[in-house]
Amino acid sequence: MADNTFVRIPLAAESLSFEDRIREANARKAEGNDYFRKGDWQEALSTYESAIGFLPKKKTEDKRPDTPSREADVEEDVPSQGAQASAGSAGSTQEDPDPETEKACSTLRSVLNANIGACHVKSGDHKQAVEACTRALLDDPKYVKALQRRVASNEILDTWSSLSSAQEDYNTLLNLLPSGPETRDTQSKIQKLKPRLEAAQKRETTEMLGKLKTLGNSILGNFGLSTDNFQFEPNGQGGYSVNFK
Repeated sequence: MADNTFVRIPLAAESLSFEDRIREANARKAEGNDYFRKGDWQEALSTYESAIGFLPKKKTEDKRPDTPSREADVEEDVPSQGAQASAGSAGSTQEDPDPETEKACSTLRSVLNANIGACHVKSGDHKQAVEACTRALLDDPKYVKALQRRVASNEILDTWSSLSSAQEDYNTLLNLLPSGPETRDTQSKIQKLKPRLEAAQKRETTEMLGKLKTLGNSILGNFGLSTDNFQFEPNGQGGYSVNFK
């Protein structure tokens, strides 16, 4: 009996037209979505990363106009027919894509990176989730789902830096979300975040001063002194003044 198992043959992205590259990326995105629905996060991750490999890299100088964010989650994301159609004018040339094609690639890159972020969230790798969502937001700063995933992972990381980033993302979401339950929920989360942010700042500042004290004692001990001979006082500007006792 013949084996009808489908085997994907590796393709060299550079040998394809931009239209074919977008089509291939969309096909792999759909495969990734299937794996995601089945709970196979690692296979979904690999497939999404493979899909991104078919798209041209984002130009660092790219400043495309802001466009409405896509609300579709991984489970509901489907290949964009508009993205495939808009790439038609690129033909088989491997020159830089024209503006419409670049916009289509940018949209697809953003979705794929957000989906990669979702895979990392499911796998519990929140640092990688933050990085993937940040890449998604480089292509679309108003991508609500990417912002929500990044803020959730940053809250779990629970560092002064990550909570500060979460606070910024919550404020961005307030400007993007329509008035309603989501907005009220976001406002509530901002209020709950404030004491956590202050606690993280205090905790990490204390840890930093402890390390500096240990280092200082190792040096000052050579002169018969220790950090106990000095007094550290907050200067009201987020720093400390040092006085000799």
